[in-house]
Amino acid sequence: MKPNNSTVDTIDDKQFHQLGAHLLESIEVALEAADDALDLDLDIERQGGNVINIRFRDRSVIVVNTQPPLHEIWVAAKSGGYHYRWAGTLASPLWLDTKTGRELLSDLSTFATAQAGQAINVSLVKR
Repeated sequence: MKPNNSTVDTIDDKQFHQLGAHLLESIEVALEAADDALDLDLDIERQGGNVINIRFRDRSVIVVNTQPPLHEIWVAAKSGGYHYRWAGTLASPLWLDTKTGRELLSDLSTFATAQAGQAINVSLVKR
């Protein structure tokens, strides 16, 4: 899925910081809800404000962090490392993998499901 450049809002550093903070908060909320509902025994730890470490029962880890100089979100999972670049609008945030064009939250849901052994859906928290 490649973005149509005419529908992508250009973002500055401040907007990237705000969008990244909202994304990380959404990931934390979704995973904490899944942990409560499914008893997944997740350990979700925020480091330095821009990094989330998600530890699973099997001791595997997913790391999600913002990369402000590049305006990217990076994800490290059991399946590999991924870089996501802004491809949305302020009204409809969208982060796409720089190699595959896949959507960040869809990929993260897939990675978390694989590592937890149970279906997990990660989505943005409504503002």
